[in-house]
Amino acid sequence: MKFGVAIFPTDYSISMTELAPAAEQLGFESLWVAEHSHIPTSRLSAWPGGQELPKQYAHTMDPFIALTVAALASKTLLVATGICLVVQRDTIHTAKQVASLDSISNGRFLFGVGAGWNREEMEDHGTDFNTRFQLMRERVEAMKAIWTQDAAEYHGKLVNFGPLWCWPKPVQKPHPPVLLGGSGPNVLKRVVAYADGWMPNRGADLPRIPELQELARAAGRGPLPVTVYPKADSVAIEQAAEAGVERCIWYVPPDGRDQALQKLEELAKLIARFGE
Repeated sequence: MKFGVAIFPTDYSISMTELAPAAEQLGFESLWVAEHSHIPTSRLSAWPGGQELPKQYAHTMDPFIALTVAALASKTLLVATGICLVVQRDTIHTAKQVASLDSISNGRFLFGVGAGWNREEMEDHGTDFNTRFQLMRERVEAMKAIWTQDAAEYHGKLVNFGPLWCWPKPVQKPHPPVLLGGSGPNVLKRVVAYADGWMPNRGADLPRIPELQELARAAGRGPLPVTVYPKADSVAIEQAAEAGVERCIWYVPPDGRDQALQKLEELAKLIARFGE
């Protein structure tokens, strides 16, 4: 079992220059950051986590800048998006950012992606909520072409470009792992079709892991790794391990240095006990 921590990197949270080396020294494998470009003040889209949207959603830093700082402040820690809202991003620019971060970190980047939940946020980027899943697939496939081909091109219904040159290429070959987040009815088919792992956002999704692996076998693929956000206790970790989960992640507070470090220490004690 691998263990990671996550945070909404904000203008008032602990600095990534301190959080990354602290997580590394305490034995965590990876550091994940969330993404929201902005939050429309209309608040028409309901937050899946409850009625009141937490402050950090509107204060989140750009994930690639935050993770570049984390990568430079650490040596072995994997840095990851959890998740990158690719449906709100330019395909070619994002492909270059991923490859650049993978190069700067010497192959320590994990690319968690998702379609998101905020319809108004997407629409501000020109994204149609009803075609977001098709757009996500095409953008991921197009980025893979850019990462793996010298003269890359992609021709889809929503993403379309002719041959282009774009360097650097990622250090990891053929490219950084693409981990698809989500818990919808068709998410497993999407994971098998164009991702390298699954990140369900509900603990209730653990029973779906055998179905994921069966779909992967039927498609001629090997077992696909699963990353989850369980409760912070030994029972939840054991349940995740028994279900075939590869990695558990927990959030640390975005509210300041002391709160984040305290939570990090608590989590470190948890994973140390589990390892015994």
